[in-house]
Amino acid sequence: MAIEFQVLGGAGEDNAAFVRVTTGQAIHRLLFDCGEGCPGAVPNAELLQLDHLCFSHFHMDHVAGFDSLFRRVYDRETKRNCVWGPPGTRAVLHHRLQGFLWNLVAGKHVPWFVHDIHPDGVQVERFELSEQFATAHPEAGQGRTSELLFSHPDYSLSAFTMNHGTPSMAYLVREVDRVNVNTDRMAARGWKPGPWLKRVRGTPAGPGEVVEVSGTAHSLAEVQAELLTLTSGDSLAYLTDFRMDGPAVDYLVERLRGVGTIICESQYRPADVDLAVANKHMVATEAATLAARCGARQLVLFHVSDRYPPHEWGDMLREAKAVFPRTEFPPHWGRF
Repeated sequence: MAIEFQVLGGAGEDNAAFVRVTTGQAIHRLLFDCGEGCPGAVPNAELLQLDHLCFSHFHMDHVAGFDSLFRRVYDRETKRNCVWGPPGTRAVLHHRLQGFLWNLVAGKHVPWFVHDIHPDGVQVERFELSEQFATAHPEAGQGRTSELLFSHPDYSLSAFTMNHGTPSMAYLVREVDRVNVNTDRMAARGWKPGPWLKRVRGTPAGPGEVVEVSGTAHSLAEVQAELLTLTSGDSLAYLTDFRMDGPAVDYLVERLRGVGTIICESQYRPADVDLAVANKHMVATEAATLAARCGARQLVLFHVSDRYPPHEWGDMLREAKAVFPRTEFPPHWGRF
């Protein structure tokens, strides 16, 4: 299994992130935000297989590319159409879906499910293409006792409400932990693969349960302890457009500890922290501090302000790397 990602858009432009969770048997695709021009960087075949569209918030630079995406997928029937975002997402999307003339869609029963994420629950409404998206149909929502939005057998998605002067959602994609068989230990025992392995890899052994290997009965619990290894799944956090003050860092550290990749905004250089505070953004070194405290594998900075000329973007990167050396810009941005 693996989590792959592509930051969309260039330096000083609108950005988004396209994420693929690959298991070997399936690929799950998520798009985080939808800035102007961003969907065009993703092949049409990939967008047609999109599983979830997740908005941080609805400032123009995070939603300006939605019409381009929607034009490609509005009538698809191969996937469930799911949109997530902060409170107000249902109202915003209802307006967007109705912003076109729909006189040629009779009989096309394509639902769109739009989710408002609240701290204590999720509210869902369904909009139907065959109805020209005119009516919001309430769907069963869900309570939230944690930040988890859903758990799929291959991965989970969590959301954290941050402060951008308006709720801005941060997201965490996490693969499930993988249970693997240590084939070296199996070979040392002289055990050959067979149907018994399916039970060994299954649920934990019951009291006194045995498994037959090469004609000999063994304690299932002992065989599982000897052969099975647990590998933690990969993880990726998408963080943008909120004030990264001390309480925010403390809150996220507890939830992102050991995260693989952090894709994080870098609006301002440290010298402009007053602007970051006033506009409820963050500076590059604050993102780097979070990555260091989380023990992240890598930090990818994006969503940099066009107030800076390109040589200052390079300075921004170097300032962040001084705090967290494994910091980079997206590869397609080139070298700074």
